[in-house]
Amino acid sequence: MPVRVVRSPTPSFPEPSALYTACKMVRWLSAKLGPTVASRHVARNLLRLLTSCYVGPTRQQFTASSGDSPPLSAGNIYQKRPVLGDVASGPVLSCLLHLAHLYGEPVLTYQYLPYISYLVAPGSASGPSRLNSRKEAGLLAAVTLTQKIIVYLSDTTLMDILPRISHEVLLPVLSFLTSLVTGFPSGAQARTILCVKTISLIALICLRIGQEMVQQHLSEPVAAFFQVFSQLHELRQQDLKLDPTGRSEGQLPEVVFSDGQQRPVDPALLDELEKVFTLEMAYTIYVPFSCLLGDIIRKIIPNHELVGELAGLYLESISPSSRSPASMEPTVPSTGPEWDPQGGRCPQDDGHSGTFGSVLVGNRIHIPADSQPESPGPLGPISGAGGRGLGGGSEDNALKQELPRSAHGLSGNWLAYWQYEIGVSQQDAHFHFHQIRLQSFPGHSGAVKCVAPLSGEDFFLSGSKDRTVRLWPLYNYGDGTCETAPRLVYTQHRKSVFFVDQLEAPQHVVSCDGAVHIWDPFTGKTLRAVELQDSRVPLTAVAVMPAPHTSITMASSDSTLRFVDCRKPGLQHEFRLGGGLNAGLVRSLAVSPSGRSVVAGFSSGFMVLLDTRTGLVLRGWPAHEGDILQIKAVEGSVLVSSSSDHSLTVWKELEQKPTHHYKSASDPIHTFDLYGSEVITGTVSNKIGVCSLLEPPSQATTKLSSENFRGTLTSLALLPTKRHLLLGSDNGVIRLLA
Repeated sequence: MPVRVVRSPTPSFPEPSALYTACKMVRWLSAKLGPTVASRHVARNLLRLLTSCYVGPTRQQFTASSGDSPPLSAGNIYQKRPVLGDVASGPVLSCLLHLAHLYGEPVLTYQYLPYISYLVAPGSASGPSRLNSRKEAGLLAAVTLTQKIIVYLSDTTLMDILPRISHEVLLPVLSFLTSLVTGFPSGAQARTILCVKTISLIALICLRIGQEMVQQHLSEPVAAFFQVFSQLHELRQQDLKLDPTGRSEGQLPEVVFSDGQQRPVDPALLDELEKVFTLEMAYTIYVPFSCLLGDIIRKIIPNHELVGELAGLYLESISPSSRSPASMEPTVPSTGPEWDPQGGRCPQDDGHSGTFGSVLVGNRIHIPADSQPESPGPLGPISGAGGRGLGGGSEDNALKQELPRSAHGLSGNWLAYWQYEIGVSQQDAHFHFHQIRLQSFPGHSGAVKCVAPLSGEDFFLSGSKDRTVRLWPLYNYGDGTCETAPRLVYTQHRKSVFFVDQLEAPQHVVSCDGAVHIWDPFTGKTLRAVELQDSRVPLTAVAVMPAPHTSITMASSDSTLRFVDCRKPGLQHEFRLGGGLNAGLVRSLAVSPSGRSVVAGFSSGFMVLLDTRTGLVLRGWPAHEGDILQIKAVEGSVLVSSSSDHSLTVWKELEQKPTHHYKSASDPIHTFDLYGSEVITGTVSNKIGVCSLLEPPSQATTKLSSENFRGTLTSLALLPTKRHLLLGSDNGVIRLLA
């Protein structure tokens, strides 16, 4: 029986409970992942999603006011009738602003503002590029997000980036909005919404910076906004017959305007422009700007008289008995009375100036309770044009809000590193070490023997010669000089701890000092201790099995490999690795990512590969001439081993010859970790190197400066998602570097 699919004509929004849960998860992830990962993977996708909220004519339909509370109502001093896109974008904006609350103002200026500039960029052509529905939605999203950014910027920051906002945001938006040759895919509706949002944005900036700064920085955008009324007025007066006959195909007619400029005009767009820049729109633009700019309107806007006449005609049309302000001239607030939108003039106090149904006190607007009665229209209530949302106690919140001070706010080295990271292409798969110190973790009284980040990269473990294991938080904090205290200290070991890691499946910690301890990282309680009956045969190497396995593999000094399942008592398996050869002690163990094989490295340089499912030795070979220091297993049956003979070798499990062979000139590589197809190496001379698993032998090394790292490097671990390095030293201090 065929299934009939019925499509709903109206847009579907997620259930409130699902939307709330999704937003809560995004906020939690933003804090957990840290500033670099959250900006690269969360903020970038939220910014792309913001544009999707405005795509299509349906999302550009006016709807009833949702009565948003801050922060979503912030900046909406002018547009009182939201569209469906504003409703859909609410949760996205909320998550974006939460990121700014977490990590501070740089998120707004270094990440959001450049993306807005990208959204509104006109393209490579000299004139405005052709609009599609995605570009149209991007313009609406860009102006909406810019409003929120302006509200949360401090006065100093706003003045610093005001030229950028003018040239990279306002002018490109106005080039599309007032273009006589570029049409909007959704027609007059989308252009009208963009017009109202742009008015609200420019008015917000004017209120924040004052008249003098408006004249200095915003003269060009404001004049361009008003100029379109003169252009349309001249086209009407000329009664231009824009008949395309007699012109070559694709060529637009050129019209000479009164300012002496010759501009192309698309005849098909005149109807759309007439529907947008109506008498009501002239009134909507002229009234607030005449009040905000005062007497400088004459200097900034050459055609202010014409727009004032159009605004007066609109007043006559909705209230014939009112006095026409066709010849009205805005006056300086402190020198005379101001025009009242209801008709006539009203007296002003010396410290106040009248605005569109409101009172301007300094650079704040106060709305009286008996403001002008509302008159419905396509742009919303007329008194709404004056910013009814500023009434009462919400006026300060609508113009400016302080970002809360967060302990995770970006500053100093953290800010420098974050600025670099968000500029790196996501396709760049290479590890770049810049030697930027981000944090220090003092506390061990002995040399740090091992370091292991937990799977979420928000905590890491360290084992030391002082017989303790410490659990440290990895959330960004301070300016790079901060010293962080451990979250938990495990003190049940009796000897120096040389191995620590997390058994991922049950989320337990495994540490070894010759005996293996399995313990709970949340409480510090020992769950199990594994010690061989013969105390003369200590454990020399340990490795944990990958999830979903719950086993631990241990090598003892008698060259025996034992497996322990943390869920079961006793030993599960026991295999002899020596095979009659005097290969020495097992120095290192590595389990393949699939858990199907384990490789052991001996003090003689011999390596043995064992199948964990059958216990059969798959291969044994002399890999190095010196003591094997460390082994790592990689996807694709690849092994990486380092030795005291100064070599680092890459092997395929069952191939006789090595794939690559690197030789350290001065010191052996005693510690290393893996990042994708690269190996990050460390030596006792405090040199950090990066070499490839795929390319021919080549290695770039960096000497750690004493300013960033003191002591001798003893252990190294990489945070692959965050691209940070944890470096342990012989003085007991661990440092986080990038």
